[in-house]
Amino acid sequence: MGRTRIMVLSFFLIVALVISGCSSSKTSNEKGKEGNAKTEKNNTIVIGLEAEPTSLDAHQLSDFNSSRTAMEIYDQLVHFKDGSTELEPGLAEKWDVSEDGLEYTFYLKKDVKFHDGTPFNADAVKFSIDRQIDPKHPFHDTGTYAYADFTFGSVDKVEVVDEYTVKITLKEMFAPFLGNMAMHAASIVSPTAVEKYGADFTKNPVGTGPYKFVKWNPGVEVILEKNEDYFKGAPSVDKLIFKPITEPQTRLAELESGTIDFIVNVPPDDLARLKEDSNLQVIEQAGMHVWWTALNTQREPFNNVKVRQAINYAINKEAIVEGILQGTGEVANSPVPPTVWGHNPNTKNYEHDPVKAKKLLEEAGYPDGFDVTYWVPESGSGMQQPEAMAAAIQADLAEIGVNVKIQTLEWGTYLDKVFVPAEENDMDMHQMSWMGDNGDPDNFLYILLSGKQWPTAGFNDAYYKNEKVDELLDQARVIKDKAERTKMYEEVQELVMEDAPWVVVDHEKQIVVANSRIKDFKLHPTGVFRFSNVKVE
Repeated sequence: MGRTRIMVLSFFLIVALVISGCSSSKTSNEKGKEGNAKTEKNNTIVIGLEAEPTSLDAHQLSDFNSSRTAMEIYDQLVHFKDGSTELEPGLAEKWDVSEDGLEYTFYLKKDVKFHDGTPFNADAVKFSIDRQIDPKHPFHDTGTYAYADFTFGSVDKVEVVDEYTVKITLKEMFAPFLGNMAMHAASIVSPTAVEKYGADFTKNPVGTGPYKFVKWNPGVEVILEKNEDYFKGAPSVDKLIFKPITEPQTRLAELESGTIDFIVNVPPDDLARLKEDSNLQVIEQAGMHVWWTALNTQREPFNNVKVRQAINYAINKEAIVEGILQGTGEVANSPVPPTVWGHNPNTKNYEHDPVKAKKLLEEAGYPDGFDVTYWVPESGSGMQQPEAMAAAIQADLAEIGVNVKIQTLEWGTYLDKVFVPAEENDMDMHQMSWMGDNGDPDNFLYILLSGKQWPTAGFNDAYYKNEKVDELLDQARVIKDKAERTKMYEEVQELVMEDAPWVVVDHEKQIVVANSRIKDFKLHPTGVFRFSNVKVE
């Protein structure tokens, strides 16, 4: 009996050990999977955007949510250095400019491939430019290119010299041209992918950049993964996930709970508290930004300059910046930010003076005021606090008898309604903002206020036209001398502020809040995010 009992006990002990071993093995596998999942999560950055991107095609980008999502997919021939708009080589190793400033010859990097395996070469450069500027190009109808005229309007022709040399000839000298070649519209796209996807290339983007497109779940997320074969070296962060979260407090709550790692458009009321949180980092930089309310100069009553000036006098810009934005912006004196050369510090904005505003309305034939509709996005790139700012403007205008009806719209719908030909636009007034693309005042004054840049040719959303302004802007584009250009731009700013097609409110500081595990992230003056040199602890 004793021996039998010992044998039975031994049997159960062996079984127990086997079961224990199996259990231990299973737990180890599960831990391994959990560890891998944790590592993957830790090497992913989730970014909370203000709204859904409208396109991922670099040639069609026209707002921050889109460009901040898409631009790591692409490269350009020349590149803005980190932290500035100084230029450095990109896909071009070097370039020559003819003495008359009309011919730019770019010598391209070799052995670079697009994410789909297509070789990068001079043909791809020509394809990427001609697609936008040549209506007869076989793939011109695969998109609409709001920046094409601004970026390439001076281009006469693009020639392939050889496989890795391309020459761009201009119609006339164009001072900002080289800077424009670092902008998003100058991104080089895969011809193979455009031919394959056609108009759907906007949802299936292919470039040569540090990150590759994986998938776009509309309303949910856009996923990018690192390009292991990137010619500058693969990024450290494996994956970027961009999520549209329109409500600022929701974005903030998700950041603090750890479900996202990085947010934009931080509610000003929360900034001081966030700066005290050791788990987070607040990153700030003066930006090339301007925020305004556009007045439709082609429709009554805003076709009358006295009405536009009255609106400007009625709005308390200082109260908006101090009370609503709480110092996250500075009151503007012109459309050009102080961070951009050519800014005129002596231009005068309109002080808050309701009495003067009422007098001007009376002189214009509106002693009892009038009714207007004010278009406002629910959220959107660079739009700060759109509904709160609209409410403040509505209250200020009520004091002078102007009855404002606020109409809010989703960001993509908003852009579709704003940027249409003048005869199709029933807008009275609306909000808008702009972030500089190349550090040149031409990028503010010409594209936003030239009479040649009415939508859809450009972004002159007030349909403003002043012959003297147009003359100065045209001249400043074809002069090399920076001092002469500066004088012209300073005069333009004074003329524009006198004509008052906008209510210029402020220049926003760039502010993002990120999880403290994100290292080496630096804001760029253009506002586009760069994650290729970022690390995650």
